[in-house]
Amino acid sequence: MQVSRVFEASRAYNVEASKVIAGAVNSNVRLGGAPLPLCFERAEGAYLYDVDGNRHIDYALGMGPTILGHAPRQVCEAVAGSLSLGQMYAGQHRAELELGKLLQEHIPSAGLVRIGMSGSEVVQAALRLARAHTGRRKFVKFEGQYHGWFDNVLISHSPRAAEAGEVLPLPREPHLETIGQVESVKGDVMVLPWNDIDAIERVFAEHGHDIAAVITEPAMCNTGVIAPRPGYLEHLRAATEKHGIVLIFDEVITGFRLGLGGAQARFGITPDLSTFAKAMASGFPVAALVGRADLMQRFGNGSVNHSGTYNSNVPSIVASIETVRELARDDGAALKHAEAMGNAIMEGLRAIAAKQGLNLQVSGFGTCFNTYFGAPDSVHDYHSYKRTDLATQQKFLAGLVQHGVRPTGRGTWFVSASHSETDVAETLDAVRAAAAQL
Repeated sequence: MQVSRVFEASRAYNVEASKVIAGAVNSNVRLGGAPLPLCFERAEGAYLYDVDGNRHIDYALGMGPTILGHAPRQVCEAVAGSLSLGQMYAGQHRAELELGKLLQEHIPSAGLVRIGMSGSEVVQAALRLARAHTGRRKFVKFEGQYHGWFDNVLISHSPRAAEAGEVLPLPREPHLETIGQVESVKGDVMVLPWNDIDAIERVFAEHGHDIAAVITEPAMCNTGVIAPRPGYLEHLRAATEKHGIVLIFDEVITGFRLGLGGAQARFGITPDLSTFAKAMASGFPVAALVGRADLMQRFGNGSVNHSGTYNSNVPSIVASIETVRELARDDGAALKHAEAMGNAIMEGLRAIAAKQGLNLQVSGFGTCFNTYFGAPDSVHDYHSYKRTDLATQQKFLAGLVQHGVRPTGRGTWFVSASHSETDVAETLDAVRAAAAQL
């Protein structure tokens, strides 16, 4: 296994690119990186190859989309075969109907479907639809969760962590995440702790009549990978129904990763609306908003606007159809394999931690999990996540990159159908080496 890797070509690229591209990157998520933002030449299967010639076993997977692995043959061939047909018609085509039927077949909440281009965009469509349906203005979101970079939702993704013994108010004071956000957006949102039934009860009792929607990741994957506590999603479903509030599941990460029907199928909870993106098209840009027919029909009758020049462009739709077909093939064999590979890595991480005496915890699911160091107890919400040893986490992640393994910069691991038992073994060797250097 190659160690002490050199990244001088990536370093030179960053110097050159910074004179042309702001920050040398086109998404602020990529500003960081261990040991620096890397530049890549190509990707295939479970591997990335950077401009210095290093091969990485990839567990970032484009931040989640490449569920089948990079450049899956079936998807690439289907898209290539569509290109000569044209890309955009300013009209409809049969493939978008085929995709809609596939989404209805697999996603419990998919009464009707609308296609968009990004998760951020379809979240906005979902919130607009909820306000139109209820006649109310406010919505609830949860600390540590991310629903896109637009002003009204880029709130309290990384708020101040509570001090030991400190009791924060309900609802929380909304925290704006960037300079340039307008203060007025705070008036439309109520921020609550996640996985806390009592917080739901207290806030809904006082403010339920003002709340149009609750938007939540059904499993919290943007800050750690935190499963819902037993009964939490069930209670959230019942409470929103009681108060006439639209329940929105943001399945941009969990969709087609925690199961073909998303987290909602895995957990058996059907929301009113759901957003999907990332893994539904193997890296091609596409998103979907699905939901109850009586809500979604407001788009259909024109009373609520949802538009987009690039919506249902041919290559993205074809990529999504082929991705969903591949995930469904052989009774879901691709996802089952990815889950098994991820579970093997999780078990290996725990075994290595025990043998080396590390306070390392792993939480999540086979296809998407997170590592933590120094956790005082179980990680169940944003504040318990913030009490972990994030500095040691960063050292560990940097060490993994030096040994040829690349999770995301926040410690989330995405696993694909292309990862093999050989990759798992090599990954765990890298874990042992990186852990020994802590």
